[in-house]
Amino acid sequence: MTEYKQCILVRDDLKLPKGKMAVQVAHASLSAYEWAKPAVQEEWKRQGQKKIVLKVDRLEDLFKYKEEARKMDIPTALIQDAGLTTVPPGTITALGLGPAEAEKLDRLVGHLKLM
Repeated sequence: MTEYKQCILVRDDLKLPKGKMAVQVAHASLSAYEWAKPAVQEEWKRQGQKKIVLKVDRLEDLFKYKEEARKMDIPTALIQDAGLTTVPPGTITALGLGPAEAEKLDRLVGHLKLM
């Protein structure tokens, strides 16, 4: 059986408050999910919607992983904040990856540290 999961990458350099980070992760999860194929969406939900939140050092890392994921046919969603609270409008905070095959995501971001 193929295992599916999502990985959410969050910029560590922004030092987001916990609540703000939680909201950005939620946006990234839902937005990336919407780009997945329906069969993958259903199987991921059936398996319990596994998610892992990982940290990256800076904005450029999000762009790098988004491009690599695109080449691997992994759904992505780059999240820009509205800027109503802690960061300026348009700040890119997170990247949602998947749901996709866990093995593909591990190859792409398995070396990153947990947030």
